[in-house]
Amino acid sequence: LLRFLCVEQSLIKKFSGSPLPGAYACLIITIFPPSFSWLINLSEADDFIGKKTIRKNRIISLIYFIMDSNLLKLNKKITNCNKCSRLVKFRNEISLKKRKQNLDEVYWGRPVTGFGDQNAKILILGLAPAAHGGTRTGRAFTGDKSGDFLFKCLFSAKISNQSFSRNIDDGLKLNSTYITNILKCVPPGDKPHIEELNNCSIFFDNEISKLTNLKVIITLGKVAFDNCIKFYKKKFQIDKKIIFKHGKKYMLPDGKFLIPCYHPSPRNVNTKLINLKMMKNLFIKAKKLT
Repeated sequence: LLRFLCVEQSLIKKFSGSPLPGAYACLIITIFPPSFSWLINLSEADDFIGKKTIRKNRIISLIYFIMDSNLLKLNKKITNCNKCSRLVKFRNEISLKKRKQNLDEVYWGRPVTGFGDQNAKILILGLAPAAHGGTRTGRAFTGDKSGDFLFKCLFSAKISNQSFSRNIDDGLKLNSTYITNILKCVPPGDKPHIEELNNCSIFFDNEISKLTNLKVIITLGKVAFDNCIKFYKKKFQIDKKIIFKHGKKYMLPDGKFLIPCYHPSPRNVNTKLINLKMMKNLFIKAKKLT
């Protein structure tokens, strides 16, 4: 017996946390007859709706998120993109010349998509994935020291369910937040060319358009901030001067708030330009704007 049950997004989160980008809140629950219980080592069915816990013997063989086809197409385009030859060459070199501590790992070595809650009200925007962070793990701000500090702050502000981001299977979930980069591939020396930013801007534009509940954009670092402004100036007439100042709030032409933030890099942390309290307060400020 196959039951197909559509439920509210909030109910999905109670069981599985933030869905993958573009996931609709749908559960596919397969109920096997008793004669097939040996297949899944379960013996009794049990209705889970309204229950506070899910017992191990509950016959739920599959929980599956149905993905929005448009966002799936976008992410597929991102991960398959080879338009910038310099970036393709560099990410391939990184994947072959691994760090000593990661020699046994298989690097992702492709463009890195955004991740988080498709119903996000907050967008956290970086410039590009790290060479041995996102380029290795396949997830933005994952597996590098900047990500380590960022998620300590996000956890402190109750935006993430845990204080670390190590790999795509670490159980990380985001609350009403989406994280992405303007540039989907790591550039040599962390310095992208204008042509590369222009090529990637279509992906960022599509992400913005698909995050229909978005209220606040937080840019991590001045370079991400400057390029976010450039992106908006291509689409809108912006006459007022918008300067980078940590924690300052700006209203963008499409009604979203823009908040610049110091980058959570080891250098900024070690020089005390940024600390956990400052980052936490900024994230809490952003939450209040939603």
